[in-house]
Amino acid sequence: MNRIEFNLPTIIRAGNGEFQQTGTYLKEFIKGTRIFIVTDPGIERVGFVKQAIQMLERQGYETRTFNQVKPNPRDIDCKTGGEEAKEFLADAILAIGGGSVIDSAKAIAILQCLGGEPQYYAGRNNVPQKVTPIAVVPTTAGTGAEVTRSSVITDTAKKIKFTIKDVNIAPVLAIVDPELTYGLPAHLTASTGMDALVHAIEAYTCKASNPISDGLALQALKHIYPYLRTAVNDGNNKEARYNMMVGSTLAGMAFSHADVASVHCMAEAIGGLYDTPHGVANSMFLPYMVEFNAGADLKKHATIARTIGIAPPNDSDKDATARLVEELKQLASDLSIPTFHSLPEVNENDFDYLAESSYLNGSTPSNAREITKEDYLELFKIAYSKEYTRISLQK
Repeated sequence: MNRIEFNLPTIIRAGNGEFQQTGTYLKEFIKGTRIFIVTDPGIERVGFVKQAIQMLERQGYETRTFNQVKPNPRDIDCKTGGEEAKEFLADAILAIGGGSVIDSAKAIAILQCLGGEPQYYAGRNNVPQKVTPIAVVPTTAGTGAEVTRSSVITDTAKKIKFTIKDVNIAPVLAIVDPELTYGLPAHLTASTGMDALVHAIEAYTCKASNPISDGLALQALKHIYPYLRTAVNDGNNKEARYNMMVGSTLAGMAFSHADVASVHCMAEAIGGLYDTPHGVANSMFLPYMVEFNAGADLKKHATIARTIGIAPPNDSDKDATARLVEELKQLASDLSIPTFHSLPEVNENDFDYLAESSYLNGSTPSNAREITKEDYLELFKIAYSKEYTRISLQK
């Protein structure tokens, strides 16, 4: 039997209104008195950072705020943040924001303690010690970064993304409050929600999956899929927002203990080159990759279709998977996710570079079906032409 390791060092406090206990929770789980807050300008404008500072000050904490995080977080900003955290003598880091903020906070914690460049720690298990303790308050229901041991950063010189994967950077505490997502615009709800959906699908179907991650991924799908359209169309729907937030966290736990796969490899390639929002990029390639992969494990792909309720029990695995491919395409359309072809910055001359970048991604070996650079190149062309291959489902 295959060996399974499950290590979740993050304490999760989840529920409506939990953000209001931020000061109390940090006092319970974080030692020291100096909190370095990592965020972005948008989150700062809506007032969450100000509220957090007030709660922390009531607990006797001194704070400093770093708000230079950008979407698809950059190595140069992480390095600046690490230097400021070190100068501040931060005892802990509090990330308030989406996945970019949380991933930046993880890199900043490394650089505060160990210095150097973020790239030094890329790959698996290259962070040699525990870093500055990290507490996180996610403000989107998408990345699941609050419970992962990964940090995805953009190398601004090479225009590629790299991933740091190490349990030493896992957050100590996650305060998961659906109420913080009520004001999230529809397009961000859509893209981050699709990101969470991809996490669950890839965690379940990738070669690195295991029975524990499978259970988390399928449960995540039950929370995400039925509520995603509602959350986008009615941002104040409490039930939808709650289920999306819980589903996102479950999906983060799933892929953190399995892996993602080639949808992410393609998404990170265009994110590095074009700065495409990550959830949008994932959504663009999901139907094509599901169809490409389906033949490698038709039963698992069919199980996804049945789990989310789009295939009747008497459907064959092949028919159920075909329904899944079509529904994923329809879902992206319903949520007004752009197509790959519609991105004005996309240049067909870049496809060879994008295929190479995708193939070199550390998650390529985890893809359900063996995939080559040539396969990636073909899939970029297919997605650009908005056609389906019918590779996996052909008779």
